[in-house]
Amino acid sequence: MKRVLIISSLLFLFVGISKAQQFRFPSVPLVAHDPYFSIWSPADRLYDHETVHWTGKNQPMHCMVRIDGKTFRIMGSYPSQLEPLKQTGLAVYPTRTVYTFQNKLVNIQMLFTTPSLVSDLDVLSRPVTYLSWKIRSIDGMDHNVQLYFDCSGEIAINSPEQSLKWDSPSIDGLQTVRIGNPDQPILKRKGDDLRIDWGYAYLSVPSNQKPQVVVGERDNLMKSFMSSGVLPSDNTLSQPRPAQNGWVSMATVWSPGKVSSDETTCWAMLAYDDQYSICYFGTNLQAWWRRNGMDMNGLLPQAAKEYQKLITACASFDDELLKDLGIVGGSKYAAMTSLVYRQCLAAHKLVADSKGMPLIFPKENFSNGCISTVDVIYPASPFFFLFSAALTKAVLQPIFAYAASPRWKFPFAPHDLGTYPLATGQVYGGGEKNEEDQMPVEETGNMIIMTTVLAKMEGNANYAQANWPVIEKWSEYLLSKGFNPENQLCTDDFAGHLAHNINLSAKAIIALGCYSKLCEMTGRKDKASEIRNKAESMAKNWVSQATEGDHTRLAFDQTGTWSQKYNLVWDRILGLNLFPNEVIQREIQYYKTRQAEFGLPLDNRERYTKNDWITWTATMADKPEDFRVLFDPIYHFADCTPQRVPVSDWYITDNAYMVGFQARSVVGGFFIKMLSDQTIWSKWIAKGTNITNSWAPIIP
Repeated sequence: MKRVLIISSLLFLFVGISKAQQFRFPSVPLVAHDPYFSIWSPADRLYDHETVHWTGKNQPMHCMVRIDGKTFRIMGSYPSQLEPLKQTGLAVYPTRTVYTFQNKLVNIQMLFTTPSLVSDLDVLSRPVTYLSWKIRSIDGMDHNVQLYFDCSGEIAINSPEQSLKWDSPSIDGLQTVRIGNPDQPILKRKGDDLRIDWGYAYLSVPSNQKPQVVVGERDNLMKSFMSSGVLPSDNTLSQPRPAQNGWVSMATVWSPGKVSSDETTCWAMLAYDDQYSICYFGTNLQAWWRRNGMDMNGLLPQAAKEYQKLITACASFDDELLKDLGIVGGSKYAAMTSLVYRQCLAAHKLVADSKGMPLIFPKENFSNGCISTVDVIYPASPFFFLFSAALTKAVLQPIFAYAASPRWKFPFAPHDLGTYPLATGQVYGGGEKNEEDQMPVEETGNMIIMTTVLAKMEGNANYAQANWPVIEKWSEYLLSKGFNPENQLCTDDFAGHLAHNINLSAKAIIALGCYSKLCEMTGRKDKASEIRNKAESMAKNWVSQATEGDHTRLAFDQTGTWSQKYNLVWDRILGLNLFPNEVIQREIQYYKTRQAEFGLPLDNRERYTKNDWITWTATMADKPEDFRVLFDPIYHFADCTPQRVPVSDWYITDNAYMVGFQARSVVGGFFIKMLSDQTIWSKWIAKGTNITNSWAPIIP
């Protein structure tokens, strides 16, 4: 009976969102594939604002509809003088965003479907989003309808003064245009607040829909459609030309004719071929979908052929995932976690190494632009732990390969592999030169913990065994340095250096408990027992030295302080049982007395928080109601924050103002609650993919 009530509540929430806009999304995912191909709507209604890249720079898409000769605006704030067709609904699902528009004559449903299906890496890697329009008459009369869509060439450049060139490739069964930078500076830029300026954007529509598909100056395209319902037949634009010279756009128009109460569907594909995606220690790697020689001329027909199958698969996936999210965390948890599903994935790029093995690289969005940052992988890791052993290995492998190479000379784990999209060696802190501003306990503990979770997923420690010399070295470091960390940074580096960090100490102890488990799983029984005894002793001392009355301190030597101990969540999930549960539940009760309107502060020093860590902390609670007490303010933050950006993970708990960070992968940490239900976790692991072959070595 309880399960039925939860599901009913979840369904009510999404019906409520679509009809009454009860949950105000801070920004809505439309096209979300990777750090470069990622377009969002920062508004309540799709026609209230131009669509933007996740960095906030304009990457406009527009949609208009003519109904019996009168033109309405559906997407984009331009042309502003054009009356919008009233938006009546919005729902965001893990792989789909659905808008509804209506007047007294017609109803139009507009869907953005990005088939981010983690059970199929080939489909997941495809840089193709389907845009679908479902149109029907609602007044009992037939209506003459034409539909317009455009996408600015700004999608293919970093800034609008850069030039564009375009053509119409011949692809069987499709009407297609593509646009890109004539200079093609492949992998020449690195950094944070950047858009791609190499490769080509594609707009492709099945020929049997009888579309017009052209490239032109945006105003001319729009004026032609508004006056006649068609696009200009003569297109004599000179090229290449700067994007801002007439705002060159790809556009398509459908003329389905008379629309009745029977639904009429029009659809298109928006795609991006970056040609090469990541520079990995001197080798330029292509996206996973390209690994066997596939190109856009082959991919687009395949994606078109599979349109209906993937639309159906995405709806089924979304329904099942939402149901399970609601069961474990309630309706607000389901809504928030659904919202960040594509955000998490779109901060990564999935590529193939020179042996055809998968590697996935995260970008540290609006933080410092690093690639494969370990303390970004760690908070995002529950997403991968839930869905795919293959993707978990793909995100860990570059770190292990780098740490085992002659390039990395330290006894602890690295922080990063470079600046996106160049994975060519650590740039943070002392880089490869010295230990200045490194995160030795943080990153080392992260890597050992994540490797152990992978072993739990697979039921074996074969991956750990393949990396044993590195794991063993790291564990020795934690044994000597982990219990009472020196003055160093942790993942919350914005808070500055901190000596004797109790949460960091907990991470080291958990990691040593993990190392003991890995030793046992690889047949090292004596070593497992030895390390387990040491970890138990450290945990006992931790409780004794960290406790102050009804909670634990921020640092061993700082009385009158407190902090979230989110790292302890693995003690339960992995069944380590190093820390008494009563200590953890006492912490939960204390946190409830410290939280503000929009969440639990990170610690006593500031009023800001990290919502990924709140979710980890809340997951430690024994009682479902305690989980919701701690998590639900995250939903409240997203609903109220004045910054209309893809979900920020760092904000002020008193007023919901973002401090920094947006569109980051760390929101994948919201999925950690799913790992607390072993039955649900096992089900999703079984649906995921796995790999057992070996990767190509990095080039020193």
